[in-house]
Amino acid sequence: MNKVFRATLISFGLLGAALSSQVNAAGDAANGEALAAACTACHGADGNSAIASFPKLAGLGEKYLLKQLQDIKSKVRDVPQMTGQLDASSEQDMADIAAFFASKTTQLSGSKEQKVQLNSGVKVDGLKLGAKVYRAGNHESGVPACSGCHSPRGQGNAPAGYPRVSGQHAEYIAKQLKDFRAGNRTNDGDAMIMRGVAQYMSDAEIDAVANFIAGLN
Repeated sequence: MNKVFRATLISFGLLGAALSSQVNAAGDAANGEALAAACTACHGADGNSAIASFPKLAGLGEKYLLKQLQDIKSKVRDVPQMTGQLDASSEQDMADIAAFFASKTTQLSGSKEQKVQLNSGVKVDGLKLGAKVYRAGNHESGVPACSGCHSPRGQGNAPAGYPRVSGQHAEYIAKQLKDFRAGNRTNDGDAMIMRGVAQYMSDAEIDAVANFIAGLN
């Protein structure tokens, strides 16, 4: 598929809701608070983890969170730190946990001044590059705008199952993009939306976008 055409399709979300959950169980946030007690050591009591290697779960979207829990439990998504954590959880348990964390407010990690080195060897302002790729993509290489699915302010699209990315740890975002690019993370559905995006991104673009997202609001 032509890179620019594919980028346009992805930017406008026309490749389908590949991140939709397997089971659309209605979650009970109040019940989920008790069930989520075991999650707090890594992800924080309100889903705002203090450690960059553990993602913030607060406000990511109930549909997205439920799918990730289902995928981790079924081993469709490999997260070594989560091994065995969900074995005893029912579908309703996971729906309740997802509802609890989705109800919380994301605290911004914050962006930082940054220089990144392009493949040409030229060093550029990382914040400016991150903003450009997030908002407009890179039509020359076929990278679509992140804002097409995750919204201009990074709030995501909860009904479609596209997560909020605003405020997430930059280190975590960068790792996920690199994992999608390498094919180490594959739970983005048959349309391979995130793999289709990440495969065209350079290290500089990934690091710049991740840093920009951390402070986007």
